[in-house]
Amino acid sequence: METTLILLKPDALHRGLAGRILARFEDKGLQMVGLRLLRMSPELAAKHYAEHVGKPFYEGLVSFMTGSPIVALALRGPQAITVARQMMGKTFGIEADPGTLRGDFGCSKSYNLLHGSDSSESAERELSIFFPEGLEDWSPIQAPWFWDAE
Repeated sequence: METTLILLKPDALHRGLAGRILARFEDKGLQMVGLRLLRMSPELAAKHYAEHVGKPFYEGLVSFMTGSPIVALALRGPQAITVARQMMGKTFGIEADPGTLRGDFGCSKSYNLLHGSDSSESAERELSIFFPEGLEDWSPIQAPWFWDAE
């Protein structure tokens, strides 16, 4: 079992896509173990995007991510990181395949609706930033039907 962080960025919220995006992850069989609506502070953004400090796009990224609320979502399931990233599609909607979240909901080269952890190490670091109090540990009754669990 893996747990991954997904951020629904301001463009997803402004476009009213949060529920539809969450439903797609749940329909796939990923379990929600954390959910927060928040406005990212500049300090939180600096911590999350630390590897991008000094890059030309950093200031614009921080301004965008702190300008409106976001949704932080923790999802758990078998290979959750890989599954979520495949569901998200290529970085920008104009290049993403139909059937992916970005392919179905995006056509921008600037806004990409979502962030998803790209490795178990990133997921662990990012989840601790957005869910410092921890995550809910529960087992959905449908787990055996989604996860081949016995």
